[in-house]
Amino acid sequence: MVQETTERAGARAWAGLLILTLPVLLISIDLTVLGFAVPALSEDLAPSSTQLLWLVDIYSFVLAGLLVTMGTLGDRIGRRKLLIVGCAGFGAASALAAYAPSAGTLIAARVLLGVAGATLMPSTLSLLRNMFRDERQRLVAIAAWGAAFDAGAALGPVVGGLLLEHFWWGSVFLINLPLVLLALIGLPLLVPEAKDPSPGRFDLLSAALSLLAVLPVVYAVKTFAHGGQLEALPFLALGLAFGAVFVRRQRTLTDPLIDLSLFRIREFSAAIVTNVLVVFVMAGSLFFLPQFLQLSAGLTPLRGGVMLLPGAALSVASGFFAAAAARHTGVRQLITAGLALGALGFATLTALPLGHGVAVVVISFCLVSLGASTVMTLTVSMALDRVPAERAGAASAVSETGIELGGALGIAVLGSVLSSAYRMGLDPVEGVPARTLEAARETLGNALAAAARLGGAPGSALVAEAKSAFTRGVQVTGLAGAGLLAVAAVLAWLLLRPRCRVPRDGGCACPPCAPGADCPSFAESSKGRGEPGEEPQHTRSPQPSETGTPSSA
Repeated sequence: MVQETTERAGARAWAGLLILTLPVLLISIDLTVLGFAVPALSEDLAPSSTQLLWLVDIYSFVLAGLLVTMGTLGDRIGRRKLLIVGCAGFGAASALAAYAPSAGTLIAARVLLGVAGATLMPSTLSLLRNMFRDERQRLVAIAAWGAAFDAGAALGPVVGGLLLEHFWWGSVFLINLPLVLLALIGLPLLVPEAKDPSPGRFDLLSAALSLLAVLPVVYAVKTFAHGGQLEALPFLALGLAFGAVFVRRQRTLTDPLIDLSLFRIREFSAAIVTNVLVVFVMAGSLFFLPQFLQLSAGLTPLRGGVMLLPGAALSVASGFFAAAAARHTGVRQLITAGLALGALGFATLTALPLGHGVAVVVISFCLVSLGASTVMTLTVSMALDRVPAERAGAASAVSETGIELGGALGIAVLGSVLSSAYRMGLDPVEGVPARTLEAARETLGNALAAAARLGGAPGSALVAEAKSAFTRGVQVTGLAGAGLLAVAAVLAWLLLRPRCRVPRDGGCACPPCAPGADCPSFAESSKGRGEPGEEPQHTRSPQPSETGTPSSA
């Protein structure tokens, strides 16, 4: 079996890594920066509750739908070239979003941001895979990549809060422009080009089918969460039908858009599923926790953002801790522990009282950030390590599609759960007209605005009731997130159980394989470590009589 080179990266590669973290910061900041801008947006653009959710998550939906296409395109035309084009497009779309005159225009600008953003994530991760061939160096580099993603996601509300203290809401998009400029300067100088030497034909029909499969399903989930079960079914059926056609086409193509054989590798599949669930709850929390701090707890945008800084710091540090600890502790144990820690963080929200709400949110976000960053560093590394270098773009795209789709679904589903719980929990208030109460049930921001217009005892009563209903909604949402992460922890423990890797005497050196029997997992675990189509070569492990110690698996 051909072994991947262990040539260690030099100073230029590490400098290039810093440049590659800039596009990651761009994407992750844009995922969460609108959290604290929601009240200002609501006042200025007057979006409906449905438009508000679309403003936040349409970016992630488009991103998720195009990641596979862009990852495969980068394998063919060059990943650095695609990254440069994407950065320029991201800057232009950011300027359009900053000066959007209406909710519809802002939604359209967010769509363009998603298209440009889809070129960035798979390109950065696949370039990193080719720049760092040494396994230990690559794990550290992935930790830095993950730290940039986590830091951007967590710092988005902080930076947004700081800007909103002094500028209009559009400034949260203009902060992208300096990062775009630095990336456009540094990429040609420090990052080498990389692409698949034999990419094959690019299938436009597969690209269209992948988008048509993702978007209707996501829209159906949003509609279903808002109580439109009958309206959601046709979109769900449409998306699943396109998905089935897409999968069937990939199986017949010589050069598929997604190499479905990647999913036969258990560790790769486990990493993808785990990432989807982790980002699902993480993105959902970064949608509703800023709203709680600002609207329910009454903090300013800047103070609310500062309350999330401890979690942001832990998120950055835990990625590097995971990279170091993985050398001494089993990856399975670390991933399971991280998921359990995140579940504990969400469970903490179920004890959320109004009087101590800020402290509970800070503790909860710290636990969730610590667990999520630990898990994502290890699972992203696992997904990349199990595929050949020439398929890095496609594998990265699959991994990032899971991440972005998880983020989009997390905001849509958990945001809708919160909205539904808030709507049902806001009881009639004496002195508040029915029409005013109906408007207040749309969002907490609407309720506070309506209370200000009413004034007097009815207004005060509406504020108290609306904040109480929103807090109960956060409790319900926290319980849902805790349950999902607990399920993910169990799945990770089962799917990542140890595999047989070192054969002896034609069989396997570790139980439960019997001596002399073929190891059922050795061939599969060897996939992606040699050249495509190469048969794994079993090598004889030293015997106890030769080394003086027992053989190990």
